[in-house]
Amino acid sequence: MIRTPKTREPHKCPRSRAFPPFYLAVFCACFPALANGQTQAETADKNASEMTSHDVPATFKAKVNLVLVPVVVRDGQGHAIGNLQKADFLLFDKGKPQVITKFSMEKSGGQAAKDAESTKSAENVPGEQAPPVLPERYTAYLFDDVHLAFGDLARVRDAADRHMAALDSMARAAIYTTSGQSTLDFTDDRAKLHETLLSLRPRPVSRSPRGIECPDVSYYQADLIFNKNDPQAFQVATQDAMVCMSLPPQMISAAQSAARSAAQRAVTDGDHETRLALLVLKEVIRRMSAMPGQRAIVLVSPGFITSFDLIPDTADVMERAIRASVIISALDARGLYTVIPGGDASQRVANPATVQYKAQYDLDSATQEADVLAELADGTGGTFFHNSNDLDGGFKRAAAVPEYSYVLGFSPENLKLDGTYHKLKVTLNDGNKVTLQARRGYYAPKRLDDPAETAKEEIQEALFSRQEMHDIPVELHTQFFKSSEDSARVAVIIRVDVRHIHYRKVDGRNRNDLTVVSALFDRNGTYVTGNEKHLAMRLRDETLEKKLGSGLTLRTSFDVKPGTYLVRLVVRDAEGQMMSAQNGAVEIQ
Repeated sequence: MIRTPKTREPHKCPRSRAFPPFYLAVFCACFPALANGQTQAETADKNASEMTSHDVPATFKAKVNLVLVPVVVRDGQGHAIGNLQKADFLLFDKGKPQVITKFSMEKSGGQAAKDAESTKSAENVPGEQAPPVLPERYTAYLFDDVHLAFGDLARVRDAADRHMAALDSMARAAIYTTSGQSTLDFTDDRAKLHETLLSLRPRPVSRSPRGIECPDVSYYQADLIFNKNDPQAFQVATQDAMVCMSLPPQMISAAQSAARSAAQRAVTDGDHETRLALLVLKEVIRRMSAMPGQRAIVLVSPGFITSFDLIPDTADVMERAIRASVIISALDARGLYTVIPGGDASQRVANPATVQYKAQYDLDSATQEADVLAELADGTGGTFFHNSNDLDGGFKRAAAVPEYSYVLGFSPENLKLDGTYHKLKVTLNDGNKVTLQARRGYYAPKRLDDPAETAKEEIQEALFSRQEMHDIPVELHTQFFKSSEDSARVAVIIRVDVRHIHYRKVDGRNRNDLTVVSALFDRNGTYVTGNEKHLAMRLRDETLEKKLGSGLTLRTSFDVKPGTYLVRLVVRDAEGQMMSAQNGAVEIQ
């Protein structure tokens, strides 16, 4: 039994909320600051003016105009290339070359070895255990049941069932739907995954089946009429109205009125369903940002139209995914399909005079629907599987993240806050024959983000990642005290070598602030609780050189139930803007 020092009880954040109907719960990312326990410096010096600990929000500096561009480079055999350097890439914004100020290469897998390495230094601490095996990969399968037809949904549902039955022990899967129905949070329970998949059904929200309305105007054609003032599309709708309403030629004005009304209804309904799909996708990204380790979304959809007003929403989805290190892959649920001129047998008999035009609209619509899926995958480093009926292979490819990927970052010079679209292009400077998959563009902001809010997002992203960083020398140790069969206290001991961070000299004192955030996740990677400590240091030279030679020791604790927990620690300083992040684990039986 290990004795722990008396500390104040930590303030616990609310647990993640369940998904309401129609959209996913917003992840609760609150980390109320807690200063429990004394530092060695406070005990040794007793000089509060040199070091004070208090509760404040994270306020470290952050760049607000950094554009991140995920890139996957593949050779002629389709294998990801992982030996490229920053100097190998050329990046263009609206045709103008940019200076790449941020560069990283990410390799998938191998996290378990990193976790073991990060905690091996703590093996000799009394009461500390070797880290248990925790999941490495989290994949959310988002089924677009709002847009999926029954036949397509049945096929992809069966393929998904076979795919999930073969998931390994290091993976966790979740099932979400754009309608908000039939959802299941992350689990390794194959029976629950199977049961949830069987409950999937097409759930259109507002649109009527094709061929029911008179005149029959698709979302794509309606967008041409209502938003783009296309005279041909309007004439086609008018002629269809004349036929389906059996109107004589002199009543063409009534047909035109019916065509406008049908186009307006189709745009309203289509926009609503697209907004819903994008909203749910944003919420899944938000949920994924709370998961440690490798994070991916597989969007199973026939695609959907994004009108001009909704294009920024699609860009915002990609921006959120990139910032949260979430890869979006897409599987076109239509498989290998053809557009039937005049529609299928279930639709109203087509007007022979407009069949050719409407067939072209349907073909253009199918292309645009697929292009949205391709753009989401390209923009986040994912895979777009389409034009194939091998859905089993499709799920395997879509769920597998690239072995190697890169993130390029640049700060646009003289960026105008006008909300305009900036087209991006990434190439290699050696001219080798490779395939590059990269973000296609971004929208300039209409205002700069608040630095404090940006800082909170940055530290949250680090906390909910499994990536380790070692800018600041930090040691992480864990202990636990079991007070009863169903309750325990986990102690997190953090040692920070403050001699190796940058200080700003003011009035003869060495100034810097440390933000220390720690959190616990359960065995499925679900956030349990966390806290934040802010340490303001105003140190004399003597204190820094002699009294803090062994570093600062900070301690915090959590009251939990027995179980397996991942411990995540993030330490950030304000002056040097350096960050360290480490993983630990504790198993309480």
